[in-house]
Formats: sequence, C-alpha cells, structure tokens
Amino acid sequence: MTGSTETIEIENVVASTGIDQELNLEQLGEDLDSVKYDPEQFPGLVYRTQDPNAAALIFRSGKIVSTGANSEEAVHESLTIVFAALRELGIAVTESVTIEIQNIVGSVDFGHQLNLNAIAIGLGLESVEYEPEQFPGQVYRLEEPSAVALLFGSGKAVITGAKRIEDIIQTTEAVEARLTDLGLLG
Repeated sequence: MTGSTETIEIENVVASTGIDQELNLEQLGEDLDSVKYDPEQFPGLVYRTQDPNAAALIFRSGKIVSTGANSEEAVHESLTIVFAALRELGIAVTESVTIEIQNIVGSVDFGHQLNLNAIAIGLGLESVEYEPEQFPGQVYRLEEPSAVALLFGSGKAVITGAKRIEDIIQTTEAVEARLTDLGLLG
C-alpha cells in the first residue's frame, strides 16, 4: 500500500436485501424496539442497531436497505439482528438471505494541500467537476475502478461509488498516481 492508502477509513457501507414478502410497517413499528416509523416523513421503517451501529430501512415491499455500518462484516451483523427480530415476531425470513453491497464510502488523507484549480486543469475538464461557488470540493470520476473521488483543498478526499473495499484502495492509488504524475501532489 502507498502512504495515502494507509489513511483510508471506511465511513459507510450501504447494502440491500429483501425478505420476499409484504410487511405491515405500522404493526412492526409497534412491535419492535429501536424503530422509528413516520410515513409522512419517510416511507420506510428505520430500525437502528447499536452494536454494530447501523440502520436498516425496512420497506412495505419487504426490501431492506442497510446503511451506516463501517464494514461489510458490520452490515451482516446488523442485518442478522434485524432478521432475528423479525423472526421473533413470526415473520418468515430464510436463513440464506442474499445481501448485496450497493456502495462503500471511504475517506482518505493525501497528506498535502491540494490546488484544486491546477488539478482541474491537469486532469481535464472532461474528468472533473469543479465549481467552488457551488461545492468546496472537486468531483473526479474515475472509469477504472468505477468510483468517484471528492477532492478537497485540505488534502482529504471522500471516495464513493465503490462496491468493494479494494475499489476504494485502487481509487486512492489511482488518484495519488495521477496527481503525482502531474506534479500536483506534495
């Protein structure tokens, strides 16, 4: 790993799953602890787990989205708790539920201030979006791996759109290599 990849922290792992049946969210809202259900604010029920700290967004269709976990393992642990709670209420949840990672968000510190104007010119305007009046960071879309790096003048970045932890590492390495090649890092 290069220096910057050692600073990677996984901030959020978003995954989806489903239990292939319609759910009565009003009843679940009454029967489950640690839930919030306000259909006028959000169409799903929000079930929070504490250890690991994550939220399961449960929809009437039986679809479930997990968010807030900081690892794939934590996603599985959190959803295992949710599935167990549903089973305790008599809801049939198979033991082999498919969980699909939708997005992994990581943060990284390149260890140097970044000149976002020079980077926008160096990377080419077809690869970046940079409108400092609208957003303080620069959006750099990579093709391989397919991810987005939000670069900030502080030298920090947020990597999003990844499906695997390895994609976060590869994106960090690709950004670092490109900025180094352009003489814009360090």
